[in-house]
Amino acid sequence: MIQFSLGIPVYNEGQNIGRLLQSVANSQFRFCQIGEIIVIASGCTDNTKEVVANFSKSEPRIRLVEEPSRLGKASAVNLLLTESRFEVVVMCCGDLILETETLERLVAPFADLEVGLTGAHPEPLNNKQSFLGFSAHLLWQLHHLISLESPKTGELIAFRKVFKRIPLLSATDEANIEPLVRGQAYKYLYIPKALVYNLGPQTLGELIDQRRRIFAGHLAVKREQSYEVSTLNPFRILRILLKLSIIRLASGKGVPIRYVLWTISLVGLEGYCRVLGWGDYFLIKKKLNIWAIASSTKKIL
Repeated sequence: MIQFSLGIPVYNEGQNIGRLLQSVANSQFRFCQIGEIIVIASGCTDNTKEVVANFSKSEPRIRLVEEPSRLGKASAVNLLLTESRFEVVVMCCGDLILETETLERLVAPFADLEVGLTGAHPEPLNNKQSFLGFSAHLLWQLHHLISLESPKTGELIAFRKVFKRIPLLSATDEANIEPLVRGQAYKYLYIPKALVYNLGPQTLGELIDQRRRIFAGHLAVKREQSYEVSTLNPFRILRILLKLSIIRLASGKGVPIRYVLWTISLVGLEGYCRVLGWGDYFLIKKKLNIWAIASSTKKIL
């Protein structure tokens, strides 16, 4: 039986933290067991702490750890590393919903002592009939297809606690963890059946802010840790996108013209965001560890 720590770093996640904790409570296990649930609340000003405290009355494994002010997610991750008691740690964003077998599927591979990192399969719940909803689905579908070839973490990960800290100025904590574990010759597995649900940005401004921050964070990982995440290479993304389009056409389903236009628009938008992210990192040297919250992603229905 593999016992693990479940860590949830949060900042003002009152709209969804109750749903997330309930989905954790509904989780089913055969080979694994949650040893503790640590919620790191960083400078929360909403009702996040109250919701967590209420859940802890019926679930004694929940422990609320407070940071008086918001210092960035990397600071919360480092605090989680200090507070967690088990060798295997699952790190979960606060704006997710888990399927009942997700945690089991994510942690069970650690029975193999050579496995050091596993990544879940995020699925957005946005409405595909709008450009932003279509964009969320296409971005995560590309993430999934690329991860099948070369795993890339996102949203929900599990790892062996074989490092002590991540860089404090990290803007992409999961990406920073990848080289710290893989650099010690541990295996990294993508678990397609470990499904987790989220919401993509539902305003154009939030999407641009998110994509430029992620790209700048990935540039930092490449330059400062000599590690390139699998989604950084634009030619790999375009190859997978072309492959996806060919599969769609070969299926006989056809491709609605609006999807073609939206795909072209998203490719252009991603390019624009990468230019902005490049400027943030190399020219402005912007600190990215504390970023603007994408409010429209925080309430999963």
